[in-house]
Amino acid sequence: MTEPRLLEGKIAIVTGSSRGIGSAIAEDFAIQGAKVVVNYNSSEEAALAVVEKITSAGGTATPYQADVSDFVAAQALAKNTIDTYGHIDILVNNAGTTRDTLLLLMKEDDWDVVLNTNLKSMFNCCKAVARPMIRRKQGGRIINISSVVGLVGQAGQVNYAASKAGIVGLTKSLAKELGSRQITVNAIAPGFFPTTLTEVLTDDMVQVAIERTPLGRLGALEDVAYLTSFLASDRASFITGEVIKIDGGLAM
Repeated sequence: MTEPRLLEGKIAIVTGSSRGIGSAIAEDFAIQGAKVVVNYNSSEEAALAVVEKITSAGGTATPYQADVSDFVAAQALAKNTIDTYGHIDILVNNAGTTRDTLLLLMKEDDWDVVLNTNLKSMFNCCKAVARPMIRRKQGGRIINISSVVGLVGQAGQVNYAASKAGIVGLTKSLAKELGSRQITVNAIAPGFFPTTLTEVLTDDMVQVAIERTPLGRLGALEDVAYLTSFLASDRASFITGEVIKIDGGLAM
């Protein structure tokens, strides 16, 4: 018997989904039956490639440019999704960036850009989708991509770690606010994965990360995608306020 697709008929927004973890999530969502809005800021060509990959495989996806660190742009993203597909079932907050350096060398702009992109964007997008989800009275799923760095810290990443730790507090608080409306809010904390954010690491740094990971390897992007699809599905309807590490045991 063919298994039903986890997200059949659902409407999803995935921010920062033109590449890396975001694109893997968007692609798996489509495989699982969701219609996906592929959000990007500046990587239009990459976003169109993700949409083409989804549609050529028989899925449904549309690109939408928005700098979600901007409140008005995030509101427009949600409105466009509703105008296009009728409603929003799932929001994945994945947009993120890094500006790594030691605190003594960090510029104010390095802090502001990372906090705005990684954390303020989540406030903006959650604010944009929460009311439409509540009004529809069909529940919903919000999934925030954090990092193990937000749980254990990392030298040279005080801005990134602070933003990812902030996501944990946001997730737990919003889960309590929206739980009575059957809207679940969870966070995923990836370890080391091959993305554009980790490409800047030296080979030695990557090797150290692998050695510290009990499973002895980097994660595959699909690992995060599969977990996200589960949390977005009806099978995870009684899970909320959780921060789930997916790191090969790195931060246990």
